[in-house]
Amino acid sequence: MGSTMKDTTKNLYFERMHLVLRHIQANLDEDLTLESLAAMTFFSPIHFHRIFKGMFGETVIEHIRRIRMERAATRLAMGTSSVTVAAFDAGYETVESFSRAFKKMFDCPPSKYQENHWKNLYKRLSGSVHYLPENARIRLTITQQKEVSMKVKIERIAPLRVAYVRHVGPYKDCTQAWETLCAWAEPKGLFDPLPKFIGICYDDPQVTPADKIRYDACFTVHADVEGAGEIGIQTLSGGDYAVTRHCGPYSELEQAYGKLMGQWLPTSGQELKEGPSFEIYLNAPDNTPPEELQTDIYLPLK
Repeated sequence: MGSTMKDTTKNLYFERMHLVLRHIQANLDEDLTLESLAAMTFFSPIHFHRIFKGMFGETVIEHIRRIRMERAATRLAMGTSSVTVAAFDAGYETVESFSRAFKKMFDCPPSKYQENHWKNLYKRLSGSVHYLPENARIRLTITQQKEVSMKVKIERIAPLRVAYVRHVGPYKDCTQAWETLCAWAEPKGLFDPLPKFIGICYDDPQVTPADKIRYDACFTVHADVEGAGEIGIQTLSGGDYAVTRHCGPYSELEQAYGKLMGQWLPTSGQELKEGPSFEIYLNAPDNTPPEELQTDIYLPLK
């Protein structure tokens, strides 16, 4: 029973992503927004993007840009398009910018590429999914990855009441939010006994503009604690979470999210629940070397 449920859930992730991949290839001349593609999978944009990046090793934008460029190369090699038309079809405003990007990807200017045979088109290229002409798209498949060796546990937690300060901007610049929070809490004796220190991450830095990224610096508080001024109070939802421990600098957390959501999750038999992920910090960067930092990542599950 458990194995059947796990296989069913795994297939669900691959079916949704396969639908997106085919939609992208069939609509390369359309405005393929992150929101519209995420809606096809029933994931929020941030969850969809992290799953996509983890599964395919590139962002959605990078994937679309590469597939458009591969289509241009295919048409050039087949002699069905001029360089100018190929440039505009690939989304470039000038032939010059297209030619620079094309040469960087294929190690050959587009004007010379027509002389090459196109059956070896993708040998040097990154990515596991490539452009296929319309009549060959039925062969588009996703290679299902083996289960990853990532250590993940399923943990059921009670709701967590937290005091927080909202930071808007790059995650790496959230120090001021923590300083404001701690300056408010310490005189009140709210760090005795030591609470859980939590970061709530609302946005994917590979998608959201840096100056729009939202992050809440939090610590757990009792029911009688009230916020004031910049200090707010909120409750993190209880329930089941996938939990994995990241050991190392905070700058590498995004890689851990990619592995958790794009590799472990599709093969786990678990379903993602809408809502923000959060991080519990087990030590502090002001007295711990970056390589020794420990962070537990919590991903909400249904």
